[in-house]
Amino acid sequence: MALYEHVFLARQDLSQQQVDALVEQYKGVITANGGSVGRIENWGLKSLTYRVKKNRKAYYTLMDITCPPAALNEMERQMGLSEDVLRFLTIKVEAHEEGASAMMQKREERSERGGFGDRDRGPRSFGDRDRGDRGPRSFGDRDGGDRGPRRPREGVEGGAE
Repeated sequence: MALYEHVFLARQDLSQQQVDALVEQYKGVITANGGSVGRIENWGLKSLTYRVKKNRKAYYTLMDITCPPAALNEMERQMGLSEDVLRFLTIKVEAHEEGASAMMQKREERSERGGFGDRDRGPRSFGDRDRGDRGPRSFGDRDGGDRGPRRPREGVEGGAE
């Protein structure tokens, strides 16, 4: 049987219990067709980069699936018909990852650091970056360096005739 990683996005107005019910429903489809579902990670409610079916946020869920292609096709068909599922993506993998996914590791690192509200580092601005060997910019750098004084164009009012 093939190994897959499957991520789906559920509507923002669902509750976490309804999202869990969706996971159980699709897990049942996989097991009924001879497959199995391993790790399931709920990444929570996250903001979308752009609106998807009038939603600005969505519940993200990752599932590690081991199943024949027919079982996966049936689950994806049902997800396509469901109004609660905004998007889904399935990727065939050689082996399932051990431990937490990259998204969960990022969340754990953020909680260890103290989250976004950690102000011990002081204010961050772009002006305190190391500018390297560039030196200060001057007006001459913008138009190609030292070209000398500008001459008026010929045939233009105010120019040399």
